[in-house]
Amino acid sequence: MSTDRTRSREAPLAHARPLIEIENAEVFRGETRVFEGLSLRIDQGRHTAILGPNGAGKSTLLRLLSRELYPVHREGSWVRILGEERWDVFALRRHLGIVSHELQMQYTRTIRGLDVVLSGFFASVGVGFHSHLEPTADQRARATSVLSELGGAHLATKPIGAMSAGEQRRCLLARALVHDPATLVLDEPTTSLDLKAKFEFIALMRKLVRRDRTLVLVTHHVDEIPPEVERVVLLRAGQVLADGPKAEILTSERLSALFETPMHLVAHRGFFQAIPDSD
Repeated sequence: MSTDRTRSREAPLAHARPLIEIENAEVFRGETRVFEGLSLRIDQGRHTAILGPNGAGKSTLLRLLSRELYPVHREGSWVRILGEERWDVFALRRHLGIVSHELQMQYTRTIRGLDVVLSGFFASVGVGFHSHLEPTADQRARATSVLSELGGAHLATKPIGAMSAGEQRRCLLARALVHDPATLVLDEPTTSLDLKAKFEFIALMRKLVRRDRTLVLVTHHVDEIPPEVERVVLLRAGQVLADGPKAEILTSERLSALFETPMHLVAHRGFFQAIPDSD
């Protein structure tokens, strides 16, 4: 797969399996109950942003999607990805490409950019430490190609600890793309990036979703939601406060309630920016 090649995926039909289906889920992290009775459905092909403050449950939601967490088992409750409740993590990575700041922090500072990308084939945070994690020649070629397509060819031999935050995030994005997944799940993708790196990453994100790739964006930054996103879900304290078309959900009143602070929402060319609405 190349980020430049013509993609043959068809638009999802009404009867297609939902990308994500969460029904009446109760979810714990340790002894803390994060979700109680959570229900959420995201269809294939519909770009969606899940927006909420810190502590809303966004990271827990991501762990549900990556199958690092499962809901409490009970009748009438489930979390399904493409119609399945159980996934082998390697098979799931062929459908969902995940980029998160938390994942980025797990890498040692000496690992090279290309090895970060290669680790996507193994759902790991490193390669070459065990014989079964030794990449093939085809995998190396694929990883090199994807990194180059994202403008990161010069990062292949550079230690991640010597990279800027934007360069590190580019390597993580390439890692997520090695399997050519139909869906990208991005968790706070511009955290710690300066404005130049942030704008470059958003441009990359828009380029990818324009090529028939579904985007699920999990964030507390309204300004990183690209114009291509059609649906917004507002999440606070483990509850869905609002869910619907972006134009209806992203309002000053709703955002002020979500973040519990007065704000005014400004729209420009499909992007939104929140500014204080108080003296």
